[in-house]
Amino acid sequence: MSPKLTLISHHLCPYVQRVAIALAEKGMAFERVDIDLANKPDWFLKLSPTGKTPVLVVDGQPIFESSVILEYLEEVGPNPLHPADPLERAGHRGWMEYGSSILSDISGLYNASDAEGFAAKSDALRAKLARVEDRLPGGDLFDPKGLSLPDAVFAPVFRYFDTLDAVGDIAGLGHMPKLARWRAALSARPSVRTAVAADYPARLKDFLLARGSHLSRLMA
Repeated sequence: MSPKLTLISHHLCPYVQRVAIALAEKGMAFERVDIDLANKPDWFLKLSPTGKTPVLVVDGQPIFESSVILEYLEEVGPNPLHPADPLERAGHRGWMEYGSSILSDISGLYNASDAEGFAAKSDALRAKLARVEDRLPGGDLFDPKGLSLPDAVFAPVFRYFDTLDAVGDIAGLGHMPKLARWRAALSARPSVRTAVAADYPARLKDFLLARGSHLSRLMA
């Protein structure tokens, strides 16, 4: 009997999105429960020591931290998203961590209070994405053999730029053709599209405008 899976979510969280993508690609049924991270319910704080999303509740047992959840799903679920070879698998894990560091730079970008800080974060993003461009084989996916967990990690990264592109080519993606192809291919996948609500772009825009940051002023 399959376990009951409940994904505790925040509607904008990119770390939730990567778990939702993996669950969809594996064909594992789950219920999704959104919470307000600005007003965290007591029941959630009992599940998550960090107070962060996502949390995956498996038959009443919580698992926190997205990377841990993804590894658990690999152990128990069908349709593996990690390569079988241990060395290749370790390489994929490294690029997943790299994707998380890019998310941190994006957070720094939309929270930068002035033009100088914004430019520094923009430069950092360009440099990191250029390294990914160099690594990519040039196809539709991170690994030519099929969709893998780095795809699930980077799809939410690219989703930010669907909104940020209205300001300009902040991270230089217009000069990275392999990333552009990968981004387009991921955005077309049902698992990626359904990882967020239909009104996600409007919600993200409202969130960014409300930051009171340099980016907020550029967007306004």
